Amino acid sequence: MAKRIMFTGGSGKAGRHVVQYLVERGHQVLNLDTRPLDDPRVRTLITDITDSGQVFNALSSYMGLHEFDPSLRPQPVDAVVHFAAIPRIMIKPDNELFRINAMGTYNVVEAAVKLGIRKIVIASSETTYGLVFANEPRKPAYFPLDEDYDVDPMDSYALSKVVNEQTARAFALRSGFDIYALRIGNVIEPHEYALFPKWFADPGFRRRIAWSYVDARDLGQITDLAVGRDGLGFQVFNAVNDETSSDLPTAELIERFYPGVPLKRELGEFETLLSNRKARDMLGFRPEHNWRRYVPGYA
Repeated sequence: MAKRIMFTGGSGKAGRHVVQYLVERGHQVLNLDTRPLDDPRVRTLITDITDSGQVFNALSSYMGLHEFDPSLRPQPVDAVVHFAAIPRIMIKPDNELFRINAMGTYNVVEAAVKLGIRKIVIASSETTYGLVFANEPRKPAYFPLDEDYDVDPMDSYALSKVVNEQTARAFALRSGFDIYALRIGNVIEPHEYALFPKWFADPGFRRRIAWSYVDARDLGQITDLAVGRDGLGFQVFNAVNDETSSDLPTAELIERFYPGVPLKRELGEFETLLSNRKARDMLGFRPEHNWRRYVPGYA
């Protein structure tokens, strides 16, 4: 069923692919971002998510494409998808990154709840597990990393994402609305599969992300599924491919780079170390874009 979706951060690397996916499935999307999205099917409303007043105004705005449309009356919004953020450390000072990400998410979720928008999906991150931006390489408590893991990051970016998940949980408890957080793996655009052979030659390069990834188009799929699945309250879902981004078997990766880390369950030959079982079971997520389809010699 087509829905009206307010989407923050639709001009970014991940966001533009997800917006495209949503629009191609018949949804109407208004992009809230600080720079335009180059897509004639989607209007961008320039919005600063750290300004609560702007966010309230934006989420209650007319969603159509043109100021000369027959009616400019705002219509009910079915869902808010919140991707806007500083995407990693080392772009802005740590305190500014934390401020933008944490306050931006608070403002978006608060406005959506107070405006009565009952479905909210926010972008969280694989970094919450504490491996990616740790000062030194760390071993997790177990593999595969799942949504029950006791997250313990030490960096400003991952900390902001943990805070955002708790913000979402608090508003879900307060309102009874559905708010889902997607812990997104390393987002791979179609042209980036050309990088995989270089990564295969240095298998330790991606150990910090536990070799996880998600094709940007599959990220669109899981977002669409989250928008369409009602009644789950607050939930966290890992948004990753079924397999790692390495050509080595998963058992060999663990033995070489994470020796001694216990396994919570038996893993498949190339199975991801960030479990996506919850998203598969509860949302029906089925990643369609495995790297083996796009890297020559591995199909």
